[in-house]
Amino acid sequence: MVEKLKEEYQVDVEWRPFYLYFDTPPEGRELPEHVQRARAHGSEERLRSIADGYGMPFRSTERVYNTRLAHEATEYARTHDKGNEFHKVLFRKVYADGHDPSQWKTLRAAAEEVGLDADEMQREVEAEKFTAEVVDKVRWAYQIGVTGVPTYVINDRYAIVGAQPYAAFKDALAQIMNQKD
Repeated sequence: MVEKLKEEYQVDVEWRPFYLYFDTPPEGRELPEHVQRARAHGSEERLRSIADGYGMPFRSTERVYNTRLAHEATEYARTHDKGNEFHKVLFRKVYADGHDPSQWKTLRAAAEEVGLDADEMQREVEAEKFTAEVVDKVRWAYQIGVTGVPTYVINDRYAIVGAQPYAAFKDALAQIMNQKD
């Protein structure tokens, strides 16, 4: 969907980090009760339906993962002009293939798939080269009121929250483009 928006509207997309559950330990944790209840009431079917509409497989996560390493690895990829590619591959590995984004095996495979040096990425992330940058970007997200994922921020002024169908983005962009500043 993001690729379609980029093509149709010539928009730039920059993925930014956010911790939905900032207190998740490195090993992850069980899904919160409210997520389990939402799944029992059809939230997964809605997500699967949206994914199916784009010809994408969808697999629910079994746990809440700690995504610190994934966010820092994405920053590494961004500095090598592969941030969006890396994010897309990692997203597929997690939400289609069921891999854990807190594991180096998953992150290294995503790096290699997009042509990045996995050894260098792991060294730089483990040396915390991108930690401060990720902390600053997460802080920014909290400051502007982000509370859910995904949240799409447009022109630093408008937000679309949650996995939405393409029509919701088209409508929002049309309204934004028709507004006068």
